[in-house]
Amino acid sequence: MNEHTAHRQVALITGANKGIGRATAERLAELGVTVLIGARDPRRGEEAAVAVRAAGGDAHAVTLDVTDQAGVREAARWIEERFGHLDVLVNNAGISGSGQVSPQDARDQVPSSVDLDMVRAVFETNVFGVITVTNAMLPLLRRSPAPRVVNVSSAAGSLTVNGIPDGPLSGLPESAAYSPSKTALNALTVQYANELRKDGILVNAADPGFVDTDINDHTGYLTTAQGAAAVVRLATLGADGPTGGFFGADGPVPW
Repeated sequence: MNEHTAHRQVALITGANKGIGRATAERLAELGVTVLIGARDPRRGEEAAVAVRAAGGDAHAVTLDVTDQAGVREAARWIEERFGHLDVLVNNAGISGSGQVSPQDARDQVPSSVDLDMVRAVFETNVFGVITVTNAMLPLLRRSPAPRVVNVSSAAGSLTVNGIPDGPLSGLPESAAYSPSKTALNALTVQYANELRKDGILVNAADPGFVDTDINDHTGYLTTAQGAAAVVRLATLGADGPTGGFFGADGPVPW
């Protein structure tokens, strides 16, 4: 273990080479946290890490595909050997299933005509990938005096918001893949929080808002830094912070 990091907070962010994950890494690095930039593409991950270091932060790239169980286990071994522990896990990696299109154009997810293979692929990353990474990193998180897990969700996963006939999501096509995957992620967040509460591990879901990223073809109106705000707040909660909740920048988001 590198002595430099023996008493320094370490955070792993999946899908951190761009978008909200990248902005989260940048902000945590500004706060003095050693950030591990998880990315499927080693080159893009290293480019992001170099940029964070150039800005004065401590960052390292970690090759990490959340759908590759062996690769995730290898990443956990590398983190253990290099840092010995993990204080923060941000499960940010996610896919829409429809590719780089605006939400209004994601009509391939309408339940009655959706391709089941798409649904499986979305859940593989957005739900099963979170289980894979979280379980692999839990032994390292248990070595932290203040472990935090943040699952990056979306208001699109809110049953309450989706159920409002003329609500904020009523103009979008129905979704049998992305939205249900975020609903499942919210449920998973509560279950992990219930199990790990006794161990002092706080687990919450974050709603970044409608952020300008690839996943919505850059139609979002918030910057990635604005979207990362809720994530960073949950990643840096004090001992009296909440667990098992769903929060945006303005507070709790309805389930």
